[in-house]
Amino acid sequence: MPKHFLTISDIPADEAGQVLVRAKEMKDNAVRTDLLAGKTLLMIFEKASTRTRVSFEVGVRQLGGDPVFIAAKDSQLGRSEPLKDTARVLSRYADGLIVRTFGQEKLETLVEYGDIPVVNALTDEYHPCQIMADVLTMYERTPNLTDLKVAWVGDGNNMAHSFINGSAAFGYELVLACPEGYDPDPAIMDAGVNAGAKVTLVRDPAKAVAGAHYVNTDVWASMGQEEEQKKREAAFAGFEVNGALMAKAAPDAKFMHCLPAHRGEEVSEAVFESPASIVWDQAENRLHMQKAILEWIYT
Repeated sequence: MPKHFLTISDIPADEAGQVLVRAKEMKDNAVRTDLLAGKTLLMIFEKASTRTRVSFEVGVRQLGGDPVFIAAKDSQLGRSEPLKDTARVLSRYADGLIVRTFGQEKLETLVEYGDIPVVNALTDEYHPCQIMADVLTMYERTPNLTDLKVAWVGDGNNMAHSFINGSAAFGYELVLACPEGYDPDPAIMDAGVNAGAKVTLVRDPAKAVAGAHYVNTDVWASMGQEEEQKKREAAFAGFEVNGALMAKAAPDAKFMHCLPAHRGEEVSEAVFESPASIVWDQAENRLHMQKAILEWIYT
């Protein structure tokens, strides 16, 4: 049976740390391998992307494989034929699927009816590759992740969901500050807690950030939610990560953002461009972490 990576929870707890260590080793030693030599990985992206696309294409090549990119306009996921049929056809052509799409159920159907690995490059429910890269970014600075308090300020979205899963896998404390009506999915919260996640949900960003070692946020209106922009701006008033909020965090706390960022909304220009900002390390670490995840899948 092929391995799949749809959420962080797909990596067994006793192997998650190994993947993290391997990602750092790959970064520190500029590792290139021929693990994927002779293999073709299809990258099906129904959502636009810069970092995810480039980091995966480069990563697959650095492991000796051939990436084939299929854009939204070229994709027929679930449109002209049943998705289960597409899964069976693509399994005859390629050695893996890297999919950036909307509903998580599409990935689950590809897994059910296909027989090649499926990697979640982003869905509306989860963004596991990003959070694994973010954990690597924290691990580089503070290897004992169980001592960390991580704050999330903003929407209880796919990033928040994967941060919850990350807490269960790596043991950091997570405090989420979300405005009412924008909480994470309660089922994902409950499942995370049952799996060992140390998670608290609050309404006050200052409470979430107090003493935090890492402060995370994301855009208020994600891709596909642009029509809600004005409504969300009102709901998220007071949730900007600015100098006053960062001052409540632990000394030398770092600011993190998955990018792209909307300066003047979820983060101030001053914080984004400050020495506390480690957003470029996060972006780079997508490459190294995704290589480690692919190595975990194909070995």
